Amino acid sequence: MAFAGASEASAPAIANFKSEIAAAQPDAKRAELAERLTRELERIASGVDGSVSYLIVDLTSGERFARRADEPFPTASAIKIGILHELFVQADAGRVRLDDPRPLPPAARVGGSGILQRLSSPQLSLRDHAMLMILLSDNSSTNVLIDALGMETITSHMQALGATGYRLRRRMMDAAAAARGEENVASASDLVVVMDALRTGRGLTSASQAEATRILREYGPTAIRAGIPADVQVAAKPGGLDGVRTEVAWVDLKGRPYLICVMTSFLVTDADGDRAITELSRTAYQYFSRLARAGVEGRLFSR
Repeated sequence: MAFAGASEASAPAIANFKSEIAAAQPDAKRAELAERLTRELERIASGVDGSVSYLIVDLTSGERFARRADEPFPTASAIKIGILHELFVQADAGRVRLDDPRPLPPAARVGGSGILQRLSSPQLSLRDHAMLMILLSDNSSTNVLIDALGMETITSHMQALGATGYRLRRRMMDAAAAARGEENVASASDLVVVMDALRTGRGLTSASQAEATRILREYGPTAIRAGIPADVQVAAKPGGLDGVRTEVAWVDLKGRPYLICVMTSFLVTDADGDRAITELSRTAYQYFSRLARAGVEGRLFSR
């Protein structure tokens, strides 16, 4: 009787134990994949002859894969996504008008200005300058926007969004300021915060959010895009200086969207930074695309 009583008493406990194990299985399986991803990301980053930071955020689960994600790095042109966000904030508030023309005299043109160097006296709207700043990474257009919006205002508003390490300290191509240590910096976490604000429309009207992200999606080939199939929608902004390669992106993968930022510095060879960004991007995409196709227990379905 004692034996039978023990069996009867333990039956519910055994049933509960089995149900707990069954419920935990999918999470355990996904955790195994996440651990494998973490190891592969670290392998790629540690193989770069330079300094590497990254942050990848799963927008479905909130899971983060990070390496030195809160350390400040030179941003190069990736800093421009904060300027884009601030432009639309001020336009929504009526402080600037997107269609107002802003002249660009020859004396105001700086290196990295592409087509503007060839125009006699361009009169472009703030919207046009924003397009050139993002799509062609035009530095003269960027400086027009910095002057219109206010350098300190841009920085303070990005920090208020949560990008606490975002610091726009100089205009584009100001070598003297850079030599004084006034470098434009942010962490991978900061750039992800700003990209997420553009993605969600935080602080923006729906129309401004749509226009800003449309501009970012129209950017041409990038290192992150090179690791992702062409049919996946990506909003991205890269940046590069001597010894520096960085990029931040929102990858709108159906069923498993994510944010990714990779920052590098002290590169012996700049191409190594580009290759690392592409490899990290490809590795992240393979992980998220598998999750997007998977059922609860891990069976993969066509999408």
